[in-house]
Amino acid sequence: MPRRWKGHRFRVGPARRGRRFRVDYPRRGRRGVLRWVPSWRQVLALALFGLASVAALVGYVYATVGIEDVNADARAEANVYYWADGTQMVSVGPVNRQNVPLSDIPPALQNAVIATENATFYTDPGFSVRGLARAVVNMARGQEVQGGSTITQQYVKNTYLSQDQTLERKLRELCLSVKLSRTLSKQEILQGYLNTSWFGRNAYGVQAAAVAYYGMDAKDLDPARSALLAALLKGGELYDPSLSEAHHRRAVERWRYVLDRQVELGYMSKAERATYTVFPEPRPESVSTNLSGQIGYLVDVANKYIKNRTGLTTEQLGRGGYRIRTTFDKREVERLRATVEEVRQTSLDPQRRIADREVEIGAASVRPGDGAVLALYGGPNATKHFTNNADTAGVPVGSAFTPFVLAAALQDGTGSGGDGPPFALRRALVRGDSGVYTRLGEAVGLDKVRDLAVGSGLLPLSMAPLEPSFSVGTSTPSAIRMAGAYATFAAEGRQTDPYSVTAVSHLGTPLEGLERPAARQALDADVARQVSEALRDVAVDAMAPDAIRTLSPVAAGRTGDEDPFPASWFVGYTGELSTAVTVFRSRPGAEGLLPMDGVGGSTSGRADFLPLRVWSAYMTGPHASLGDG
Repeated sequence: MPRRWKGHRFRVGPARRGRRFRVDYPRRGRRGVLRWVPSWRQVLALALFGLASVAALVGYVYATVGIEDVNADARAEANVYYWADGTQMVSVGPVNRQNVPLSDIPPALQNAVIATENATFYTDPGFSVRGLARAVVNMARGQEVQGGSTITQQYVKNTYLSQDQTLERKLRELCLSVKLSRTLSKQEILQGYLNTSWFGRNAYGVQAAAVAYYGMDAKDLDPARSALLAALLKGGELYDPSLSEAHHRRAVERWRYVLDRQVELGYMSKAERATYTVFPEPRPESVSTNLSGQIGYLVDVANKYIKNRTGLTTEQLGRGGYRIRTTFDKREVERLRATVEEVRQTSLDPQRRIADREVEIGAASVRPGDGAVLALYGGPNATKHFTNNADTAGVPVGSAFTPFVLAAALQDGTGSGGDGPPFALRRALVRGDSGVYTRLGEAVGLDKVRDLAVGSGLLPLSMAPLEPSFSVGTSTPSAIRMAGAYATFAAEGRQTDPYSVTAVSHLGTPLEGLERPAARQALDADVARQVSEALRDVAVDAMAPDAIRTLSPVAAGRTGDEDPFPASWFVGYTGELSTAVTVFRSRPGAEGLLPMDGVGGSTSGRADFLPLRVWSAYMTGPHASLGDG
């Protein structure tokens, strides 16, 4: 017996000393699904390893991340816009923000912000455990790393970090928030947050917001107005009540919530809350004076283009630091403005004729074959007339749309007459015979007409329903888009989307997505040439002989006597420039367009001579070099 025991020890001992560590997974001695169920020791070990890894990562980031000067990174630059030749057009800024001490921010506004943004602000360590957990869960699901950020975290994001939703940025935000909470007082953090937050209307900080919405200093805000500013922190683009009825409805609901939340947390008594029953309507949005004249309209078009092509938001653009090179030609913009104002002065007399009041003019010029927007006229002054008449999409285009019907018929073979469109179609185009083109559109197919118009450059959203009247211009494209679509005819069927920006850099780094739009063949070159020949008949019929000789060859489309819409258009092109001009009447608050009867002393219902006068005077004037920019 003892001998066996010794032998047993001799055989087993070396084996144990030489055994390698092996994780028992899948688990031996188990069958089926149970082989894949980890033991409690394995689960515990994995959890401890995960916690240790996270702790090590957080510790490393916390130790390496540094706090720079709090205010330095928050000082954003202005946005600078340049003309096509590289000279400066306007500097929008410095960023619309004015830092104010916390003592100049009413307690009512402080309480409203804390109540809705971070109720535990004065007691939390600078971050939200629940929000952090939500961010981890979102990361595990492959979603954006979003969580309920505290005021401290939002201040860190505003001041030091980008708006990206990544785990790295969230971790840096967490560590910086903890460090800031240990370095600054809660009052200093709240002051910094209220001075760097975005409130919409390009207003950063409560002082700029108070001026933008109520025309007063932040220190003079009452609790009702303070509640609206607190509501705007949820998103100025969503809760600015002046933008639409839906925005107004959301703003009122959020405003009420802000007040009720203060009662719930003890910042306001029920009796005081009961006194705030009338929503404090903000004043209409205004534009900085350096955007007066046509500059504000140019900046508006450039900003829309940048946001569409790059994905930048209004908030990100508003933070400044962008250098924006546009396609706008300074001399062309000035000549177009001077032309419109001269025609308005010589043709309209609002003091004597009521019909001459509230007349609006919009115009735009595009380079054929390229799509660059060289000039536009958006209205008399962007700081007083906020709607951009060159980019509005609410004016029926009328018979100026019929060339697209003709092009669709020629493309389809329906309107072919051998060497070109039949004489009857060319004559109807000159006369503006709506009946002929209504029947032609139905013969071709309204869907084909729409597709060709969109393919030529008009936006799908501006297209009217496909009803019999569709072919005679019930759609409402902008002047920019009409000039661009007619430029497709001028370029022998090659279409290029209008563009207004050639390059953007942010703090020295070029932005991607602003390459020149690619040209494509939208319709047969022969069809485009036939349409141009027919439109030359319109130009000869409408324009003075001297203008025809100056611009030859020139082609144009227009509205006519049979148009039922209260708007007039003239759109035409040469080889170098395509220009669209529209004239209509509108009144703020009025539904639809006003009648055009009697405008300029005209006996027609549209005063079609007005856009023709603007177009002819502008196009026959001395132009700058219009080659590729």
